[in-house]
Amino acid sequence: MTTGTPDLPDGASLDLARARMGVVFSPNQILGRTQPVGCTAVEITQRCNLDCTLCYLSEHSESVRDIPLEEVFARLDRIRSSYGAGTHVQITGGDPALRKHAELIAIVRHARNAGLYPALFTNGIAASRSLLSSLAAAGLCDVAFHVDTTQRRPGFATEAALHAVRDEYLARARGLPLNVIFNTTVHGANVHEVPDLVRYFVAHADQVGMASFQMQADTGRGEWGARPDSLSLGLVRSLVNTGSGSALPWEVIRVGHPLCHSYVPTLVFADRVVPVVEDVQLFGEFLRDFGQEAGSGPVPLRAVRNVPGWTVLRAWGLALARRPRWLLRGLRELSRILRRAGPGWLLHGVPPRKLSFFVHNFMDARHLDPERVEACSFMVMTHKGPVSMCAHNARRDEYILAPLAVRQRDGSVVNFEPLQARRNRQASASPDAVSP
Repeated sequence: MTTGTPDLPDGASLDLARARMGVVFSPNQILGRTQPVGCTAVEITQRCNLDCTLCYLSEHSESVRDIPLEEVFARLDRIRSSYGAGTHVQITGGDPALRKHAELIAIVRHARNAGLYPALFTNGIAASRSLLSSLAAAGLCDVAFHVDTTQRRPGFATEAALHAVRDEYLARARGLPLNVIFNTTVHGANVHEVPDLVRYFVAHADQVGMASFQMQADTGRGEWGARPDSLSLGLVRSLVNTGSGSALPWEVIRVGHPLCHSYVPTLVFADRVVPVVEDVQLFGEFLRDFGQEAGSGPVPLRAVRNVPGWTVLRAWGLALARRPRWLLRGLRELSRILRRAGPGWLLHGVPPRKLSFFVHNFMDARHLDPERVEACSFMVMTHKGPVSMCAHNARRDEYILAPLAVRQRDGSVVNFEPLQARRNRQASASPDAVSP
């Protein structure tokens, strides 16, 4: 049974985050200043309709029943009580679109009503236009489509060929109040295509709010194992630079441990990519003066952001009103951005568009760095509480196969056996031993 904790007093969760950061808590670190965690995942199913070569799921996943709605709601409530309003929640799996759609809609609605910022993480196959419309109406903020060559989709041998799939998914989401994210697993066979992928996302920045690149890791039931030595964090970042046509300032904004996540928010002026902030000292001083204010505010205001760093844009407005000395600094930054953009974008008649780049450097299951686990910004909410995503994937069966005692709405508690075969054996021995 999952039980929530009382809402932390203002600042307490930020204090805990700063303590978790330890020696990597730097002046330009977002966690502990604007929010206590980057995002938290809730896995609502272990089932998937693909068999990826770099799958993080367990060999047992297809035999695991979906956890009850009451347990999903309890985990969402625990995220709210642990990290506060506005926390980004990844509704994921498996593929969450395989859950009964009425239940998926109820999950999104519960997350939004709890004051959270829900995102659907899906391979898109079962995420129809109708479903996305219903989820948006229920309060979904983001939809993240995972599309890449690890999925072995028939007829799509390259990332360039998969642009047809990405086009289809953009068409499904077009006009809906959803921020679109694309997740790409980078591996030895597609790393050379990263610049072309970036150019695609830049060309579609009117819809795409974030391009996320997840580096190959040896975890779960995937076939390919550890990444080749030639595939490094530095290489992926340099290839994103190549595709964007800009030397992106990867070290300016920190989100969690510096070896785990690299993040740059940009503005796209026509086809020119301009970083929102480039001066690490300026950003550090900004966080010092406005960090907690930048992370506050109701969920509807947060819905215009795609990742936590966009709080910078909102907080500049606070700066002008509350600390006038930042007015000149703000004007200088605006002048820098416009100089980098050049005058050509005005001829296109298209306003600048937001596009963030993320590179995730997940750890191999057998080589977890305790410092990185402790400073994790990407958590999974389990029946035991929040767990680092890398640590969760390394011990996935410990979490997905554990029997649960689930509290019902009427206050009663029923037993839930996740593994279908084990449930069947128990039911044969004692039909009343488990919940239906």
